[in-house]
Amino acid sequence: MDFKEMIMKIFHQNRQIALCAVGTTVALLGLGVVYKYMRPEKKLTRVGVVTQLLVHPMKSGKVVSVETAECLRMGLKHGELRDRHWLVITEDGHMVTGRQQPRLVLVSLTCEGGQLCLNGPQMEELRVPLHQPNNAVMDCRVFSIDVQGRDCGDDVSDWLTRYLESDKTIRLVHFEPHLKAQRPSEKNPLYPKDEKVAYPDAAPIMLMSEASVRDLNTRLDSDVTVFQFRPSIVVSDCEAFTEDTWDHIQIGQVEMKRVVGCGRCVFTTVDPETGVITRKEPLDTLKNYRLTDPKQKTAPILGQYYSVKKTGVLHVGEPVYTVTY
Repeated sequence: MDFKEMIMKIFHQNRQIALCAVGTTVALLGLGVVYKYMRPEKKLTRVGVVTQLLVHPMKSGKVVSVETAECLRMGLKHGELRDRHWLVITEDGHMVTGRQQPRLVLVSLTCEGGQLCLNGPQMEELRVPLHQPNNAVMDCRVFSIDVQGRDCGDDVSDWLTRYLESDKTIRLVHFEPHLKAQRPSEKNPLYPKDEKVAYPDAAPIMLMSEASVRDLNTRLDSDVTVFQFRPSIVVSDCEAFTEDTWDHIQIGQVEMKRVVGCGRCVFTTVDPETGVITRKEPLDTLKNYRLTDPKQKTAPILGQYYSVKKTGVLHVGEPVYTVTY
């Protein structure tokens, strides 16, 4: 083969490669155009506005109200505080909540300058390092599901044991990303298989409307507030119980899908201001008219559980939209 023939052969081969590349590019562009014009159109309908963002760092502990929060797959985050990422337990790992110890609702857990801060009525403030990587990882249970948490130390244990006047040692654990999390689908197949949460009862987000609580108050002798029901997101500018129908919502760039109604229990009868439990209202009244979801059997519904499909930052004052296609 002489030099001229070799050059022509190389040119011919490269020409075929170039033509193949051009053909592939045209095909991909064509598919993109087809997808653009054939995909369902996304429609947003304004249904309300965010009036409160509420983080509950410690399960059954005092709420922290914030103006802005990251909405992550495992729930709300504000600074070092993440929703229900601390859990009170017995030494053998069983959870302790406001159902058994209603005064837990008066315990404030915050983070400041790399320290974990605990405050409670008639108790001295306790500050310990937020991260204690040498502490033991403990196996725990949230209802019937096995989880893990990093022990927060003996000082915290002593503080909580004294505060609760418990004859058994009480400890506090903190969830870390590499530890065993809950998978809500293990107890309810309605949740996505890949959903993971730290220590909530069920879902990463619970949303409810102010109007639903106002409706409840028209049936009670004494008013209650949204704090009695421990939501993550509170919405106004809507009718009572319309959140029951918001299957897919968007707030800012965050998108969430409704999973199931929040079935209410005796914890709703704990007053968040006094830590006193009545075991009657508002639960008894809710049972008279809010047994609306057969999936929750005998539990009355107030508020809705959501899975986070697209993460982002939430702000008080943002509109809430339903999403349809």
